[in-house]
Amino acid sequence: MTTTRFAPSPTGYIHVGNLRTALMNYLIARKTGGTFILRIDDTDQERSKEEYVEQLKRDLEWLGLEWDRVERQSLRLDRYAEAADQLRAMGRFYEVFETPTELDLKRKKQLNMGRPPVYDRAHLGLTDDQKAAFRAEGREGYWRFKLDQERIEWADGILGDISIDAASVSDPVLIRADGQVLYTLASVVDDTDMGVTHIVRGSDHVTNTATQIQIIQALGGAVPSFAHHSLLTGPQGEALSKRLGALSIKDLRAQGIEPMALLSLMARLGSSDPVELRASMDELIEGFDITRFGAAPTKFDEQDLFPLTARHLQSLSLDAVSADVAALGVPDDLAAQFWDVTRDNITTRADLAGWWTLCRDGAAPVIADEDRAFIAEAMALLPARPFDATTWSLWTAAVKEATGRKGKGLFMPLRLALTGQAHGPDMGALMPLLQVIRAKG
Repeated sequence: MTTTRFAPSPTGYIHVGNLRTALMNYLIARKTGGTFILRIDDTDQERSKEEYVEQLKRDLEWLGLEWDRVERQSLRLDRYAEAADQLRAMGRFYEVFETPTELDLKRKKQLNMGRPPVYDRAHLGLTDDQKAAFRAEGREGYWRFKLDQERIEWADGILGDISIDAASVSDPVLIRADGQVLYTLASVVDDTDMGVTHIVRGSDHVTNTATQIQIIQALGGAVPSFAHHSLLTGPQGEALSKRLGALSIKDLRAQGIEPMALLSLMARLGSSDPVELRASMDELIEGFDITRFGAAPTKFDEQDLFPLTARHLQSLSLDAVSADVAALGVPDDLAAQFWDVTRDNITTRADLAGWWTLCRDGAAPVIADEDRAFIAEAMALLPARPFDATTWSLWTAAVKEATGRKGKGLFMPLRLALTGQAHGPDMGALMPLLQVIRAKG
């Protein structure tokens, strides 16, 4: 049974970078008929907020990423304590007392000597008396995992064969001085206990994965299959990390981005396959292949989401937007006609409001000075309401006959006078929806 997980920390709103990780893990689980776990990594009680938990659930539900069960790390602290005791008993967990200032000085000295800034294990063999002396100074101990200094290797689902020398990596801190269990330990215990078989996450976790593999093995767990996707950059290759907060799923939704537009882009971005708008989650699942993704940084431009959203809306039937149309106050007998006329002329659902305002209240006419006499003459020839599908063609034919105008010189001034816009729906289809004509010439 394939089991994957999405494990966000509820310290902010989830963004496109988080979504990429969530989606890949979700698609792997669904393609194999496996289990997808939503795991809330909330061991940091000061920064974790319940409002973020609720919002991330709403975001995932809106996107259609349905989880099979929810787990919360804050409810598993006793289990992490058991694992820590197990590591202590094995001699793989040791207490240290260096201050951040002391560690920073060590790192700078190593760098000045041309050496990698790896923790020197100075406190590995502290005696009980030495520990008591540090505590008497007011220091609080924290706990590091003792790595076996050998090569750590795995076949990465995206990056290929990875080999990291553990001697080049510092023994990771797993429990802070205040007792908080850090991600590296909690994640390993959870993945092992929950039977997670596949883990997809960002390439910035590669070194972390190496240390976690040793912790998994020390605790007697089965090492999952790992895959590390590329990190997102801006459209010009610039770092995106500082902007991710502005690219939250919550904000993209507020801008009118459609779920399938966002999912279609994120399911292919960074792969060798072209981005294609998909009509359903089933199509996304069927077309997903983790081996098609590359390691190079991946450019993301949120503006690409808007044409995809427009194309998605164009594919929808009235049933899919009936609530949006009804909310505008469009009469039931005009709803289907209104949607057919406007669907190809909107980018987001919010654009529907502008078109209905135009139909209901009329548009402020745009009339060039040289066209005023022409528009006045044309308006005098406009048939009485109600308009129908033939009104535009019959009217423009009559105006052409009376004024001698033709082509763009005929049609554009009339469009501008009636709609105030140079572009929009076919006027023949739009005319029957116009409740008010404000142009007088």
